[in-house]
Amino acid sequence: MFLEEYDVIVVGGGHAGAEAAAAAANMGSKTLLVTMNLQTIGQMSCNPAMGGIAKGQIVREIDALGGYSGIISDKSAIQFKMLNKSKGPAMWSPRSQNDRMRFAEEWRLALEGIPKLDFYQEMVGGLLIENNRIAGVKTSLGIEIRARAVVLTNGTFLNGLIHIGEKQFGGGRAGEKAATGITEELTSLGFESGRMKTGTPPRVDGRSLDYSVMIPQPGDERPEKFSYLNTPVLEVQRDCYMTHTSALVHDLLREGFDRSPMFNGRIKSIGPRYCPSIEDKINRFADKDSHQIFVEPEGWDTVEVYVNGFSTSLPEDVQFKALRSVKGFEKVKFFRPGYAIEYDYFPPTQLKHTLETKLVENLYFAGQINGTTGYEEAASQGLMAGINAHLKLNEKEPFVLKRDEAYIGVLIDDLITKGTEEPYRMFTSRAEYRTLLRQDNADLRLTPKSFAMGLASEERMKRMERKEQKAASFVSFFRETSFRPEDINPILERLDSSLVKQPDKMFKVFSRPHVTMDHMLQLEPVSRFVEEHDLDREVLEQTEIQIKYSGYIEKEKLNADKLHRLENVQIPPNFDYSKLKSLSYEAREKLNAIQPVTIAQAARVSGVNPSDISVLLVYLGR
Repeated sequence: MFLEEYDVIVVGGGHAGAEAAAAAANMGSKTLLVTMNLQTIGQMSCNPAMGGIAKGQIVREIDALGGYSGIISDKSAIQFKMLNKSKGPAMWSPRSQNDRMRFAEEWRLALEGIPKLDFYQEMVGGLLIENNRIAGVKTSLGIEIRARAVVLTNGTFLNGLIHIGEKQFGGGRAGEKAATGITEELTSLGFESGRMKTGTPPRVDGRSLDYSVMIPQPGDERPEKFSYLNTPVLEVQRDCYMTHTSALVHDLLREGFDRSPMFNGRIKSIGPRYCPSIEDKINRFADKDSHQIFVEPEGWDTVEVYVNGFSTSLPEDVQFKALRSVKGFEKVKFFRPGYAIEYDYFPPTQLKHTLETKLVENLYFAGQINGTTGYEEAASQGLMAGINAHLKLNEKEPFVLKRDEAYIGVLIDDLITKGTEEPYRMFTSRAEYRTLLRQDNADLRLTPKSFAMGLASEERMKRMERKEQKAASFVSFFRETSFRPEDINPILERLDSSLVKQPDKMFKVFSRPHVTMDHMLQLEPVSRFVEEHDLDREVLEQTEIQIKYSGYIEKEKLNADKLHRLENVQIPPNFDYSKLKSLSYEAREKLNAIQPVTIAQAARVSGVNPSDISVLLVYLGR
């Protein structure tokens, strides 16, 4: 069946696998995507939404690099919101509600449109390894498919175990079987593995809900989108709704705690800290008698509803009884109960920055297999693994993003330098250079890099260059053009801002915190410039941010430049830290395990202190 050797085989068709396969194939590698079910490629296993705090920035970065997550999200969106608009632009985070069925369909169609990508439906149960180098995969039917590189993106399927109350059964997702064989093979090769947990809420029949007693949660009045390409902007949106639990709901849930796998010891692994189950919230925040519930439609036409905030593994009868006591859910009908799932992962300190494993050459891990949680985190890793697999096979320099270049760079550096013992989720607080890593400038940061290595298209590059040139021209206009006091003072008076007595450059008055682009557009020279140069909303936003936050941006660039000096101090491969007795014992142990590539990475390893870094710098002659 498989007479040829593939360049890259991607195992798994979730968000990580889809991006990995697309990237490798679009860059020119003959690629095979092997998945247990071709009908669930790009499946949204949990909530029907993309983006959110810091996650929206990641989707924008994936798009800027030439990935598909932003495009697919735009094509299947039913609502769009820019979160945190009341804060500074470093915190603005795009988020979309999506049509679950259309999202998966759009992914499938996009992948089928890539000429160098083949598909095969079957479970991969083993790997072909020759001389510590990957040589292909072995399927459950015993078929051996050879490849020069393999990317594993197994999600929650590796020895997956589903829990609903006291019932448990094997599965990687509701209605789908678990994947077996790979964990055992990797651990026999010397890989360290662990177990993690995640959960999902019940899905219910929207026809049985009373929305009149809930609080509507509409999308933005002027919705934006994820992709920098010409994808559709929403003209009609579907509302979400909000309701709350109550003390009665909590009491009903507590009745089932003795049968909860969370509390009776059946689940021993750690779940996501920032997405706890409803029983965990009640237990940890016992003083609160109410928690928010977000009612999210699963699509344009389906009646299925996702009950966000009610993730649970309690017995199904307890789930049903408690949910019927939530306002608006008094007559609720279940489509399926919530459940928890335990699965195998491999601590990511066993990887290089390219996501290639240290033990087996040309074997890459991406997604939840690395201990992360979330579609966006998985998709970004898949993209980077697919890119780097292709580059290595073609003897090109690896593609590694620094912490000041992308949230993706922060994510991967955190994983391989610090590891994780709980499902890792991205937040803006994890990025020390978040003023540089905004959602609005991901294309300016990353598209030139991607275009240079052959992934981002010429269309992307031209769009980015036009945006950059137009924004730069508009910023120059504000720096060079003066205002007249009689024109600007009426605006300042309405804003209760101090008036000006003489003409000055527009840049100066625009820099005031409460003066916005909408105010400046009331000035005739500004509105005329916008019209003559055909400036769109994206360019206006970019210009405003560059003017208002120029001081912060420059300061962060200086801090990043200081870090780069340490990034440039390379540590020899396989360096033996145990011979440096001046290092603390913990530093020797951690550094030998992680094997950092640069001094800057060594400084980020937990347990390594500044005096240890000084010792390393002295030894390296710096």
